[in-house]
Formats: sequence, structure tokens, C-alpha cells
Amino acid sequence: MSKMRQCPPGDGIQMKNIFSRRNFVCSGALVAATFAASKEVFAVAGERPSAQEGSPFRLGLASYTFRNFTRPQMVGFLKQLNVLELNAKDVKDHLPADAREEAAALADYAAADTKLHAAGTINFQKDEDADIRSKFEYCKRAGIGVIVAGDPAPQTLPRIEKFVKEYDIRFAIHNHGPEDTFWHSPLDVLKAVKGMNPRMGCCIDVGHTARAGTDVVQAIHAAGPRLLTYT
Repeated sequence: MSKMRQCPPGDGIQMKNIFSRRNFVCSGALVAATFAASKEVFAVAGERPSAQEGSPFRLGLASYTFRNFTRPQMVGFLKQLNVLELNAKDVKDHLPADAREEAAALADYAAADTKLHAAGTINFQKDEDADIRSKFEYCKRAGIGVIVAGDPAPQTLPRIEKFVKEYDIRFAIHNHGPEDTFWHSPLDVLKAVKGMNPRMGCCIDVGHTARAGTDVVQAIHAAGPRLLTYT
């Protein structure tokens, strides 16, 4: 096994009992390396399990993680990691918004047995039916059941909720830490969607949640069935 590169020290954020985002991501990289190494272990043992076998959880990755790599390269990485679920984003050539290019990407994923379980983050900056519908159509064409939304303004949510009902696609608002205008923490999301359709919920970003000073475990419990996905 190749020698692991030492992770850099924390980024100077001082919070009691909370990792910096950089250290959290570094820990995630070590976990990913463990999965990659397990491929060789299982190959030797002759009993490598399927990606979903024996687990109540579905492990997936966000294509944004591989934003500097092409779609074929990313598919290769997913195979190495034995991860079959992907949150795809319109970055590089991963899942283009153009319908023809999107169809080509979908064909590649189908050939690789990669399931697109979510799309995003997708920006919802306009409170306009046409703009919102185009993004729901983008996900409908791909057979995607969860939209991960980056920055919808709270006042746009009732309009978005209408499309959630029409398309039967869940809408997960991604919290982005202290610098985010609206969504510092999953708790902010939960306040905004309270009383709305149950398909309106959270994409909990664990690192940003910690940076916002919110207890991650408590946030997960508070979200309950409104926790639609997480990163």
C-alpha cells in the first residue's frame, strides 16, 4: 500500500469538541483509502461483498468531490471504491444540463451500474416557475429522486414546494456554514420547512454543521424523516 500523505493541521477555527472542516475532510479521505484498500483484501479472501450487502445504509459519493476529473475517470474511481451510488452535479462532464449531453452521461452511468440517487448542489436563485421547472425536468430526465439545493431564499420555498408535489422529487436544502446567507445549520432548514410537504427537508453537511456550532447528532435527530441525504 502506498504511504499516506500527512493531512495538514486545522484551519484555525477554534470550537470546543469540534473538528475543523479540513480535519474532518482529511478523516474522510482516510476512510476512502480504507475502502480502496479493502478491495485488495477481499480479492485475496475471495469473498468481497457487494456495495449494499448486509448494511442498512447506502454509501454514496458526490461527483463534486471529483470536480477536477472527467466522467470516465470518476466512474473508474467509483469502481475501485466499490461505491455504486452517486450524487451528480453539473460540473465538468458529470451530468450536463443540456438534454443530449445529459443522456450520454446517463448511458455511461447505466453501463457502469452506477445509480444516481441525487443531484446537486443545484442553485435556485430565481423565484420564477420557468427556472425552477427546468431544474426539476433536469432531474426527472435522470430519474433522480432528490434535489440537493444550495441557496434557495426562504421566500421561494412555497413556489418550490408546488414543484416538489408535481414531480414527486424530494428537495434537500444543503446547509453551508456560518458564511451562508440563510442556511448556517440544518436547524435553520428545519425551521423554514416546518409544516411544509414532508418531501421538503435537509441535506446535512456534517462539516459545515460542525463549523456552525451545531451538534451533528442532535441535528440528525431533530431532522428525523426530513433528513433526505447528507454529505
